[in-house]
Amino acid sequence: MIQIKKIASLCLGIFLSAQVFAQPDDLLSLVEKKGENKKDYINNAFKSSRVINGHSIEFIGKGVMDVRILHRFGLLNSGFNNLFGLDQANMRFGFDYGVSKDLTIGIGRSNVSKEWDGFIKYRPIQQSKGGKFSSPVSLVLVSGITVSTTPWADLTRKNYFSSRMGFYNQIIIGRKFSEGFSMQLSPTHVHLNLVPRNIDLNDIFAVGAGARIKLTKRTAFVVDYHYILKDLSANLFFSEDEDDDANTSAPQPQVFNFVNPLSIGFDIETGGHVFQLHFSNATGMNEKAFITNTNKSWGKGEIRFGFNLSRVFTVVNKK
Repeated sequence: MIQIKKIASLCLGIFLSAQVFAQPDDLLSLVEKKGENKKDYINNAFKSSRVINGHSIEFIGKGVMDVRILHRFGLLNSGFNNLFGLDQANMRFGFDYGVSKDLTIGIGRSNVSKEWDGFIKYRPIQQSKGGKFSSPVSLVLVSGITVSTTPWADLTRKNYFSSRMGFYNQIIIGRKFSEGFSMQLSPTHVHLNLVPRNIDLNDIFAVGAGARIKLTKRTAFVVDYHYILKDLSANLFFSEDEDDDANTSAPQPQVFNFVNPLSIGFDIETGGHVFQLHFSNATGMNEKAFITNTNKSWGKGEIRFGFNLSRVFTVVNKK
């Protein structure tokens, strides 16, 4: 009888020991399983919230202020007498603020057309992996407004403040393919309330493309290009339902004076700064300006050197 009790006690001890030693493994498996369901968001597709001219899929973060100073000099082919364009300078300074990690607002001012601009930028979908409902791309929505403050060209007529205004709306779809390469596309619509002539277009459509190739830990090559959809913009100028004979003598829209803006550059990260050197055929530095006002060509050597400086400050500390 005593022997049976010893055997029973030994079996019970082995069973309890097995349960105790098995528990950490069970807990570890639960942690691993929980980790498998965790969604990881992809960041740092671009080093800045803009590629060069256009917005990027990147955001600056909640409670962060991004002070941006953009310079664009004169044409390189203007010769030594103008120091290859360095005698002339166009500038935009701006302040972007991160309301949340997915919402940024900003305001800026350019000396080109003495123009103020503001925008709101929202990211409903961020590229992620793991977990449920992960996304292979980021989706960003941008809406902006511009207001020119140059003196009226014709003071003899009644001028309206609304005539100074322009608007743009943009959808950006982008992906960070690897640590060394990111790319995005950005269909864009620009509307001008007032154009100089009745044959000029009020609505311009374009598709932008931006890419970043990482060269070293702190440097990267970037390219920013916008292709203006001239045919689409022109076809929307007149209604297709209108009688063709009635439009025979009607003025035709002028879209061929638009040149596609192309910019290439290098990002250099230095602590809290992102310093960017670039070359571009565009003068303006907001969407309305560089999409509708670019008339210089890379093929003719009409290129401008410039630099962008971005400095971020934490205004509201994260809790």
